[in-house]
Amino acid sequence: MSNIMKYKGYWAEIKYSDEDECFCGSVEGLKNTLISFEGATVKELKKDFKDAIDYYLEGCKINNEVPETQVKGSLNVRLGINLHNEAKIKSIEKNISINELIKNALIAYLETNKNNKQIK
Repeated sequence: MSNIMKYKGYWAEIKYSDEDECFCGSVEGLKNTLISFEGATVKELKKDFKDAIDYYLEGCKINNEVPETQVKGSLNVRLGINLHNEAKIKSIEKNISINELIKNALIAYLETNKNNKQIK
């Protein structure tokens, strides 16, 4: 069971609020924008999510603003000394950058686990 909803390139984690007795979510990773939504049913939740994204994108269009993206495409990974050394040596052996080596490893891992809903 996935707790992620996706729409037009945006994603959000879905939670249930026992206090409010509804599903709720917010688009993760935006620095200057809050996009949140809720619904008492899954159908209402999906509609409110799509409406919130559409409203945000329309506002950006009207105001001639570039919509924020959730991720930059780069991240800082702490590997530890031994793993970092092994990765650097392997990248030299393969004549690629360490970033390319890590990217290839992540692609292979995700492809291998594509059908698993929960990656461990």
